[in-house]
Amino acid sequence: MVIKNKKLDEGTFRQLQQEVLRQWPTGMDVDFENTVVYHKNIPRKRIFSNKLNEAKKNADTLIQPRAGVALVDRHIKLLQFLEENGEADLLPTTIDSYTRQNLYGEAEIGISESKKAGRSMLNGFPAVNYGVEICRKVNESVNVPVQVRHGTPDARLLTEISLAGGFTSYEGGGISYNIPYAKSVSLEKTIYDWQYVDRLTGIYEEAGVSINREPFGPLTGTLVPPSISHAVAIVESLLAAEQGVKNITVGYGQSGNLTQDVAAIRTLEMLTDEYMEKYGYSDVTITTVLHQWMGGFPQDEAKAFGVISWGAATASLSGATKVIVKSPHEALGIPTKEANANGLRATKQLVTMLKDQQLPLTLELEAEMEIITAETRCIVDKVFELGNGDIAVGVIRAFQAGVIDVPFAPSKFNAGKILPARDNNGAVRLLDCGDLPFSKDIIGFHREKIEERARHERRAVSFQMVIDDIYAIGKGALVGRPR
Repeated sequence: MVIKNKKLDEGTFRQLQQEVLRQWPTGMDVDFENTVVYHKNIPRKRIFSNKLNEAKKNADTLIQPRAGVALVDRHIKLLQFLEENGEADLLPTTIDSYTRQNLYGEAEIGISESKKAGRSMLNGFPAVNYGVEICRKVNESVNVPVQVRHGTPDARLLTEISLAGGFTSYEGGGISYNIPYAKSVSLEKTIYDWQYVDRLTGIYEEAGVSINREPFGPLTGTLVPPSISHAVAIVESLLAAEQGVKNITVGYGQSGNLTQDVAAIRTLEMLTDEYMEKYGYSDVTITTVLHQWMGGFPQDEAKAFGVISWGAATASLSGATKVIVKSPHEALGIPTKEANANGLRATKQLVTMLKDQQLPLTLELEAEMEIITAETRCIVDKVFELGNGDIAVGVIRAFQAGVIDVPFAPSKFNAGKILPARDNNGAVRLLDCGDLPFSKDIIGFHREKIEERARHERRAVSFQMVIDDIYAIGKGALVGRPR
């Protein structure tokens, strides 16, 4: 398979589309012309890109949960509850695991079992099985925009059904929905399959229909250095832009250190804009999303609300366009709709209170922005170098060389050499930089930050720091100090 960062030509796309739509019977209900007319009649208040663009203009931070169940009526009631009782500005439809693996037959069995049990036997909404009309029913049941969230390496049919079904935002990418999610799926395949997703989005854009695209920012969600997630977000954004995508939301998973998190969100938007401009995609609108804490959660609800509120404050003070909200049942499994709504309202309270406040550009914040910027440019520029100017070729070679390396990822195509740990202030640093293309000064910076913590804790620098940090939040701390 030959991969290039080049817009899919009409003939190639249409040939692929015929194959994709035949993967499941509901694919044959997709009618592009009908869908364009349908989207153009969607009220502006239910169009994701409009809502995001307005929020960016007004410096607002919108709130959005995760949610999805197997039965249509219950999924609709869930979304309506989160809109009304949770005060959600944006809503999700989270897709079930069978659909994510293109196992539509198993998803069909899950729907049947859910009907028999009277409750969801799937961990999400099987959109492909339900098809276009039911997806439209879901979107029409609420008054705010709805996004499809999933985790699918090959999301082509799901994209066709989702966009035809009236969803106006679609999450994921060929890297972020592969390396953190799959073990044996090649980057060549997922990047190619997601070029299809982005080209389809671009075709809708050319027809006057704006679809927001959102690469998955947190990656593995565990001690991911900002420069790693930034590099992936920028690469996926460039790949999407080449296929004609015009509205992109780049994301970042909260680390817990306020200075680093604020620096991360501010540099993420700046750097994405910078590379878009540099490579000829200046007409793409970039917004940002902060994902509240993605690691372990306390089981105690009151303590969980503390973690949620810290994420809400971070999102607001960083100027993120939206924040993905957790629930106080995060440590216990799938939350009740009430718990989900409670997390939303807690976040809404913090975001509203902090609306007119900004974190000043202190020397510490400026320094953190500088180190994130320098690291990210090192990685992205090396990706272009490895690909001889082609970002699609370069990113495949970058993973092979460990130039991009996602910590704790299951993929066998990820080097897995870097070791992140927190410094003495709780910021994510690198105990081992692996083969990341950093300068000696940057490597020395990380070494000194980890050694500073070791001196404070009176222990040697070791892998135990990494382990301690992974479990720290669940035990009520950010930095995993020795007991």
